[in-house]
Amino acid sequence: MFPSRFAGIAAAGAALLFATGTSAQSLEEARAAFADGRFLEAANLGEALGTSDGYALAAQSLAVYAHYEASEEEWDEVIERAMQMGDEAVRADSTNAEAYYQSVHAVGRFAKRAGTITALRKGLGGRTRDLLEATLAIDPDHVGANMALGAWHADIDASGFIARKMYGGKKEEAVVHFERALELAPESKVVLYEYAIRLPDLDEENGTQRAREMLEKALAVPVLDAYEDYLHLDVLDAMDDLRNR
Repeated sequence: MFPSRFAGIAAAGAALLFATGTSAQSLEEARAAFADGRFLEAANLGEALGTSDGYALAAQSLAVYAHYEASEEEWDEVIERAMQMGDEAVRADSTNAEAYYQSVHAVGRFAKRAGTITALRKGLGGRTRDLLEATLAIDPDHVGANMALGAWHADIDASGFIARKMYGGKKEEAVVHFERALELAPESKVVLYEYAIRLPDLDEENGTQRAREMLEKALAVPVLDAYEDYLHLDVLDAMDDLRNR
């Protein structure tokens, strides 16, 4: 459930979820709405552009809104629309790396809520991997895709024997991709956070200490937009979790 102080935003946003007649002057306008935390407006503006980049931004905006602000009642509709926008982004331009990445972002948010068993049963593990590999085939230096593939390998490995047998997730591959993402964007708040929360399982000897250092570094990185406001709270929660290990 989203924090109570954002309840009003989510309630008002429900009316915008499937707003019609929205137009965008430019992708920059939609990005500005995202940065301000007007996620549903950003999604509508991005979709209205009818371009791969516009659909990708719509998918991103809806995935973030679903994770942090959507009520239980609207969550299914929001995440379904996010995945639809991801599909549209890829369909509009199959050479756009960001289209594949935001498509997998939406699928990943759905899989996280669905849980490991449901995600495996629906084949989401394979779909996620395929989309990430497609992203990296187009842009090997895509920071988000390297980070997300690292998370994929770490999470599949942590899910147990059956998941590892089905999909082949490996700790070693997780480390390779996380380290590459960190090399490409050493000051990225999201990379530091996503790597840190998995490090204790990836490195039983030094992972906890290194995770603590990464989270401290993430806290010191300036917040750039409304999404990173939420991410900053995630980092604080992760610090609390480490203290209780």
